[in-house]
Amino acid sequence: MELTFAQRLALVRETIDRAAGGQPVTLVGVAKTKPASLVAEAIRAGVTVIGENYVQEFREKNAAGAYEGADVHIIGHLQTNKVKYVAGRVAMIQSVDSPALLEAIAKRAASLGAVQDVLIEVNIGRESGKTGCLPEALDELLGRAADLPGIRVRGLMAIPPADNSRAYFAPMAHLFVDNGQKKYDNVSMDFLSMGMSDDYADAISQGANMVRVGSLLFGPREHTDGK
Repeated sequence: MELTFAQRLALVRETIDRAAGGQPVTLVGVAKTKPASLVAEAIRAGVTVIGENYVQEFREKNAAGAYEGADVHIIGHLQTNKVKYVAGRVAMIQSVDSPALLEAIAKRAASLGAVQDVLIEVNIGRESGKTGCLPEALDELLGRAADLPGIRVRGLMAIPPADNSRAYFAPMAHLFVDNGQKKYDNVSMDFLSMGMSDDYADAISQGANMVRVGSLLFGPREHTDGK
């Protein structure tokens, strides 16, 4: 018998609780390619944060009122020309990876009288063609964020190589802790977002306090990009 959404959510939360050992973990339900009706069902079942990869999907579902009762996080690659559609309109943008994108988000949010929460995406596996700043570029990005009104860095996000993700959780957690000890304006290391449907329990055991779970909740997608 196929499980209901509420039953799948309960199983995921049980796994999170076991891995977290009592520490708080934010569950982001990744709704890429899923219809507004299913997003609304997820929120009724108790999902409080919805992750979207594509700006166009966010706009369509938002217009349909799908997100009422939940926060929205943009977790996919964000082009600077689409910042105007999400900055100041979503709770968090998790995929900031360049000074240009930081500046575009900060400018747009400030023009709306808002402060946009973001995470810096780190290409911890140094994969060519993959988004995220390299670890050695993180200091520069955090320093740039300190000078920008309209933006607030809340932590880091990573999508490790799919074939060996668990090997990168500890190095990513080290970056998170190390940068949390530094003092930048507009920067607080509150969230480490890493771990997806296949490995979220391992990510939590290595220090993640935010996980992005899609297929275990919403069912499989035809195409995935790791976010």
